[in-house]
Amino acid sequence: MDRKVSLSEISDGKLYGLNDMVKAGCNDCKGCSACCKGMGKSIILDPYDIFRLTTNLGKNFEELLNDKIELNIVDGVILPNLKMVGEFESCAFLNEEGRCSIHASRPGICRIFPLGRYYENHAYQYILQIHECKYKNRSKVKVSKWIDTNDTKRNEQFIIDWHYFLKDLQEQIKKSADSTWIRNINLYLLNIFYQKPYEIDKDFYLQFEERLELVNY
Repeated sequence: MDRKVSLSEISDGKLYGLNDMVKAGCNDCKGCSACCKGMGKSIILDPYDIFRLTTNLGKNFEELLNDKIELNIVDGVILPNLKMVGEFESCAFLNEEGRCSIHASRPGICRIFPLGRYYENHAYQYILQIHECKYKNRSKVKVSKWIDTNDTKRNEQFIIDWHYFLKDLQEQIKKSADSTWIRNINLYLLNIFYQKPYEIDKDFYLQFEERLELVNY
């Protein structure tokens, strides 16, 4: 989800790469789960998030829709997001101890928090969001270690490809007056990128690229 604000409003004004050090360390969030509550529909899931969740939890997309995730319209495109539940609007994956029950397969937005991504010139860098994390005495940590993702270069390319694919699609939807086409393209993309199971023993990025090549709108 894009935020229409200046960097000075939400960050320390710096841009970070994978090899940079950034004040993101939060002592394993001990005693705190503030960022897992009251997030509304903002934790949007990309295809790799769904691949990790379905693979590690042994559940398909429809089963996750039962109580863990939900569908929402983001700038005209139907996308899944983590579901907030209960009195305190907590993430559906938060356990009774206030800890993440899917930490090893947590979504990309959660994985980089309190960092965010700043997209420019068909690439992106990281920013440190200054108003998000409640932990005050954060320690410095290398960005590549903090985001805790294997094969970072391929993951980075996937994130870029997916981001700009969505941006282009959202522009096409914005210009279209054909409600039937908008509905059909949304259902098609929801199926091909999310509902259709990914093969566990096959490289995710290859599967994503194959599916992306099938899209023609």
